[in-house]
Amino acid sequence: MIEFRSVSKTFPDGTHAVNDFSLVLPSRKTTVFVGSSGCGKTTLLRMINRMVEPTGGDVEIDGESVLGKEPVALRRSIGYVMQNSGLMPHFSVIDNVATVLRLTGTSKKKAHERARELLDTVGLDRALADRYPSQLSGGQQQRVGVARGLAADPNILLMDEPFGAVDTIVRADLQQELIRLQHELDKTVVFVTHDIDEAFLLGDQVVILDKGARVVQVGSPSEIIENPADEFVTAFIGAERGRRALSLKQTPNGTVVVDSEGRTQGALVDPTPFSGDVT
Repeated sequence: MIEFRSVSKTFPDGTHAVNDFSLVLPSRKTTVFVGSSGCGKTTLLRMINRMVEPTGGDVEIDGESVLGKEPVALRRSIGYVMQNSGLMPHFSVIDNVATVLRLTGTSKKKAHERARELLDTVGLDRALADRYPSQLSGGQQQRVGVARGLAADPNILLMDEPFGAVDTIVRADLQQELIRLQHELDKTVVFVTHDIDEAFLLGDQVVILDKGARVVQVGSPSEIIENPADEFVTAFIGAERGRRALSLKQTPNGTVVVDSEGRTQGALVDPTPFSGDVT
């Protein structure tokens, strides 16, 4: 479990990025921070592994303050995946994935064995192991970044807009891959995005933030969609437009669901399974 306790952050230039933020992030669930640029979501994420030090307050992991931990050791114990993958261009794929393991004293042979296993885990062909990042597609690079983040088998995985730099089709594929991985690996994932649809797809707990990391609403996707906290949330999630403003339309072939523009999104079906006798 990760807990923020009255955390604040003011940068040297006077920017108040986070003001008195408190929240519990449950274990083995995906918590998504979502909000517009500059709302403080990435600052919050980086406080967990002390890439950003709080000005006030504390962050605890399983009841222990991260401020009492040695920063480098803390970072090596927490997976971190960023936008544009952050791979080292002069390292091969296998060496990129094995980096944290090598830094913690694992032999090259064992680190490479683990790296190859992780290529399987994230859906990459082992034949890519000896290639360099520049020889991979954007989606492949992001998968390598996820594999590297998982290399030391961390309990916590931080993901800072990891899919923001790839095209829509690749992004959808990576989102589904993350859902699969979470079901299989059962990590505590903290995910940052500005895309509310991505937040609702991936998050068990979604945290909608305004400037200064002010919490506007926290809840499951269903709770937020069904009961927006205020007009800000209603507008932010698009509750009155597009795919979330749905209505029913009768057609000669049955009832369909349409969005606010009248575009058909699906058909209503009888959920009752057939129970009649088969002759």
